[in-house]
Amino acid sequence: MLPPVLLRLLLPLAIGALPLAAGAEPSLSAEREAELETLLYQDCGSCHGMTLRGGLGPALPQSRMNAYSRDGLAALILHGVEGTAMPGWEGLLTEKEARWLADHLQNDTPLDE
Repeated sequence: MLPPVLLRLLLPLAIGALPLAAGAEPSLSAEREAELETLLYQDCGSCHGMTLRGGLGPALPQSRMNAYSRDGLAALILHGVEGTAMPGWEGLLTEKEARWLADHLQNDTPLDE
């Protein structure tokens, strides 16, 4: 345990660093975001429909996507769904990119129902 005097000196520094540690990850480039959006509507769209309204795979409306946490949806994107045609994209996407796609599916798609 740190002595109280040292703890009082270090605590403000630790609290000041919290925003950096609490998920303030650097954003993707605009070019990469555009590539991911293309991937979503073309590659994912090959199963979920080019407008995400369904096909071989189910429709992806925001209401359905918001049933998951962002990180849960990102994990589903990365690891796929066993026993279904949904593959994992882990070899092609980073965790950060999967979180971006999850956020996009939950907030920025034109399909809301």
